[in-house]
Amino acid sequence: MNNSELWKEIKPIDQQAQEECQRRWNAIAKPLHSLGRLEELLIKIAGLTGDARMHFEKKALIVMCADNGVVAEGVTQTGQEVTAIVAENFQKGAASAAIMCQSVGADIFPVDIGVASDTSILQRKIRYGTGNIAVEPAMTREEAEDAILVGISLVKELKEKGYGIIATGEMGIGNTTTSSAVASILLEEPVEQMTGRGAGLSSEGLNHKIAVIKEAIALHRPEKNDPVDVLAKVGGLDIAGLAGVFLGGAIYQIPIVIDGFISSVAALAASRICPACSQAMIASHVSKEPASRMILAGLGQEACLHCEMCLGEGTGAVTLFPILDMACAVYQGMTTFEDNQIEEYVEQK
Repeated sequence: MNNSELWKEIKPIDQQAQEECQRRWNAIAKPLHSLGRLEELLIKIAGLTGDARMHFEKKALIVMCADNGVVAEGVTQTGQEVTAIVAENFQKGAASAAIMCQSVGADIFPVDIGVASDTSILQRKIRYGTGNIAVEPAMTREEAEDAILVGISLVKELKEKGYGIIATGEMGIGNTTTSSAVASILLEEPVEQMTGRGAGLSSEGLNHKIAVIKEAIALHRPEKNDPVDVLAKVGGLDIAGLAGVFLGGAIYQIPIVIDGFISSVAALAASRICPACSQAMIASHVSKEPASRMILAGLGQEACLHCEMCLGEGTGAVTLFPILDMACAVYQGMTTFEDNQIEEYVEQK
């Protein structure tokens, strides 16, 4: 992966577009800054895209689907076959994230980047599931790089189709285990603090999951300053693919919405690969997983929603779409102080 060629395409934040967006907010006939984070989000997006006009007419959710060999260690309640079933349900419009996308006018793109069986969804398969990190690396470095490039290329494809904002999601039984491993290494925090119950593990199951992650890290000794090495040794294809989506957002100037725990770990990996890509990231919600707040803090991101969600799939990210739509409706449609012949508010010191 020729990083220097890709990263040099990332443009700096357009401060002129941000200032234009801020002026528009200040001119609208309402108290200054009274929509709080909603105003800040649009200003951030203007800086990324270089355009103070918002273009959210076409919204997408990319769901990276992949299996994780560590499931063989009994770290989950369900079997690996569930990944393929849910992946197919995304395409049928039957999964939670698909139904939510329908309700907010977004298109869903489930991607088979590493499901352990054949599926009918969009094919970008690197391999049929990762290795069991308890006994072998998840994948080769080349496979991790290929997965990252899949994410970058998908963002390019969607931009060419006119999409203006992309949410991130994932599906892969066992991926809270791999995410906890990656987060523990990149944040240099104890595995215990980075690991939650996932899809409802018992206390005994949680302790076993923590032990498996510790053993995997000790076995493979990932290099904390080399995020691609971390992804290859103890990560997952879904995480690597989503890291590519975040990188692609910065390259192609499209805002990328972080979902929950697994998505935020991918964002963290992407930011360690190329810090400039954080300018494309928007945090949607604080996941119920215990490490979520720490990861968002590590990213310098503040989430808008606190719903105690932990479903994944992109459900939290998609929940932000209608809020952004309402912010855009006010931003684009509300009259100004001048229109109403009202004296403008001024900043008070």
